[in-house]
Amino acid sequence: MSRSRQLAIQLGIVVALLLAWEMIVQTGVVDARLLPPFSEVITRFWAILRDPEVLRHLGVTTSEVLLSFVIVTPLGIGLGLLLGENDYIGKAFKSFFFFMASVPKSVFLPLFILTLGIGFAQKVAFGVFQAIFVLVISSIAAAESIPPDFVKMGRAFGATRRQQYQLIYLPAMLPVIVEGLRLGMIFSITGVLFAEMYVSRAGLGHLIANWGSRFELANLLAGILLATLLSIFINETLRYFERRLGAWRI
Repeated sequence: MSRSRQLAIQLGIVVALLLAWEMIVQTGVVDARLLPPFSEVITRFWAILRDPEVLRHLGVTTSEVLLSFVIVTPLGIGLGLLLGENDYIGKAFKSFFFFMASVPKSVFLPLFILTLGIGFAQKVAFGVFQAIFVLVISSIAAAESIPPDFVKMGRAFGATRRQQYQLIYLPAMLPVIVEGLRLGMIFSITGVLFAEMYVSRAGLGHLIANWGSRFELANLLAGILLATLLSIFINETLRYFERRLGAWRI
């Protein structure tokens, strides 16, 4: 199936679901007080995009996500490379990261609140915590995927440590690392939004929690749509670079 046909089918499914949503509300099958029609939600969506207060909260969330991503990227890749390349350290600590990756991070949020309060630092730190384990694991997999013969050949030709990382490790690891970055960014967004919804005075998650508590369903669904579109945009942007960087493997 061609890429254009696949996109057309996916778009058709989305449009059909949205039309079904609109119809079941307009025909009275579902009470509009419990599920606003999509036409009302999309109207509220455009309205909140023009609201300076909403844009301020969106800016807070964006800055928290970006800062957490900037912090977690070198930290996660560095730890993953260390654990994947050093057999002794890897055997000692890899199991911890695999174990923590399976634990729901939301149970640790009260500890972050007690330690860092409810401000900017707490939400950034929780975003880092959400993303670091998946990024470390993907970096370990990237380091372990490098054929040992490539490293031996580099050493045989007298490549320095820096040249090995630049000419052997980085090209081979980059596609897998970008995939880890893509997943890590999604986890980071999830962590920041969850922290904002739990207890916060600013951010998109704070607005979504307030709209839900006041039963403003049109605003709530419009906020969810905004967060969804933001995540999809970031995910697809990183997926594009992932495909470009991994094209040589095909």
